[in-house]
Amino acid sequence: MKITVCVIMSSATETVEEQQKLQIYPTSKAGVSPFWRDKYERDAKKYWDIFYKHHGDRFFKDRHYLDKEWNSYFSASGEKVILEVGCGAGNTIFPLIATYPHIFVYACDFSPRAVDLVKAHEEYTETRVCAFASDLTGDDLDKHISPSSVDIVTMIFVLSAVSPEKMPFVLQNIKRVLKPNGCILFRDYAVGDLAQERFSGKDQKISDNFYVRGDGTRAFYFSNEFLETLFGEEGFEVEEIGVCCKQVENRSRELVMNRRWVQATFRLSNGTKLDQSEEHERKEVVDSTDIDISDGLAMEMFGASPSTHEMSEFKLRDSTFKIKLLSKEYQHTCKSTGLMLWESARFMASVLDRNPNIVSGKRVLELGCGCTGICSMVAARSANLVVATDADTKALALLTENITTNLESSLLGKLKTGVLEWGNKEHIEGIKSLASCGGFEVIIGTDVTYVAEAIIPLFETAKELMLQKVGEVEEEKPALILCHVFRRVDEPSLLSAASKFGFKLVDRWAMNSKESPVGNIVDRWFYENDLVAEIPSSALHILYFQME
Repeated sequence: MKITVCVIMSSATETVEEQQKLQIYPTSKAGVSPFWRDKYERDAKKYWDIFYKHHGDRFFKDRHYLDKEWNSYFSASGEKVILEVGCGAGNTIFPLIATYPHIFVYACDFSPRAVDLVKAHEEYTETRVCAFASDLTGDDLDKHISPSSVDIVTMIFVLSAVSPEKMPFVLQNIKRVLKPNGCILFRDYAVGDLAQERFSGKDQKISDNFYVRGDGTRAFYFSNEFLETLFGEEGFEVEEIGVCCKQVENRSRELVMNRRWVQATFRLSNGTKLDQSEEHERKEVVDSTDIDISDGLAMEMFGASPSTHEMSEFKLRDSTFKIKLLSKEYQHTCKSTGLMLWESARFMASVLDRNPNIVSGKRVLELGCGCTGICSMVAARSANLVVATDADTKALALLTENITTNLESSLLGKLKTGVLEWGNKEHIEGIKSLASCGGFEVIIGTDVTYVAEAIIPLFETAKELMLQKVGEVEEEKPALILCHVFRRVDEPSLLSAASKFGFKLVDRWAMNSKESPVGNIVDRWFYENDLVAEIPSSALHILYFQME
């Protein structure tokens, strides 16, 4: 199979100082701070709910490999009761009930939205499936399932989403409903997987082998030894275990990419031990090139899309943008964040569409626009000049394609693009030259505040590129508008950095915020109630700055 993967390359002569100028790529390997580690744990259900809100049942492929890998377990004589842990949108459930008419499936997930997707499926019937929401780290399964009544438990790429310290609670919960000698069929990420290697270049490590993705969901990477100890301490024996590898070569780039996952069967111990020869056999590593690993997230990259790109539609009141961006199968294995469409960009584009006066007749700069440029394209309708910038040349190349495809020919002359690494004096002067009067009256950044090392260069660059004017009416003064979800950098840290470069917070806005607004500018943008209804996440914030 031939496949193209986005890789950010650095030349051998690139200095450390140059590497640190990259726009939003972290240089620190400190990992996730304790504050964010606790937040990701506390809000784990919310992040997965948002995931299913955005993707519905379109993200994961149906797991038709189950009967090939574990047919002997499902086809054994007699009726079987199955528990699918972390059922998602039902990609394990429905292939099973279609293949095995004698099974009944309990399906649980701690995302209520995922459970709703299962119940809405055309093949869902209560005579074959019972789906319910449950957090197995805290909720008792035996409230929904009779104790010691389940023959087989399937755990397909689900335990990796749980904090390692809470994994024993999940197994203890499962034990209460599993029959004596019942088994768990397990498949999940393995140490050394390509996605884990990509994470190592980002500041997204929570703990050993445990990482957070850009959307707030988490992933743990298992070793055989870790799993044998984990399950063994909870009374399970290893019946079989192996690390499966799938290798994909990109001949044009001379790249070899390895995907690794653990596949195992664990049986509730009945006191019988396997002999040493069996012990040796089950630990052998399996090297496979033809096993379907359609587990979603990054792994679907090898079985779903022939292209690294996909089209996404973004609708406004009177127009629709068709945006080309990096396919979701690749997004968690590429270091660039600029090849995706972030929810804050969608939101800010809607705000600009409803409130053209924000940029009308002004020179506008977008920082970190990525490949989509939807805020810049909307702004170009009423602004005098718009310059869309990013540090990633691949994102800018795709941005140019999206602009040409979506923007009216009469507006193309008003929208320019340029490479801009924050803090890079040469780049700053180049962008400044595009604004004939030496600066911009409105600077916009969406989801550009989540890497701590980038915050100082962000405000430094904004100060250099903002038009220096004094004495105007407040709403007419040059402004820096940041729209984002707070991730790894909190508001006090942002305000502290902003003040160092002379920026004052003039107004702030957040959905359902109990805090009093600083000013009365941003609230006016939401005079239409349906705009508020379009907000993709209740965690979105807007910070409105001006120079002191």
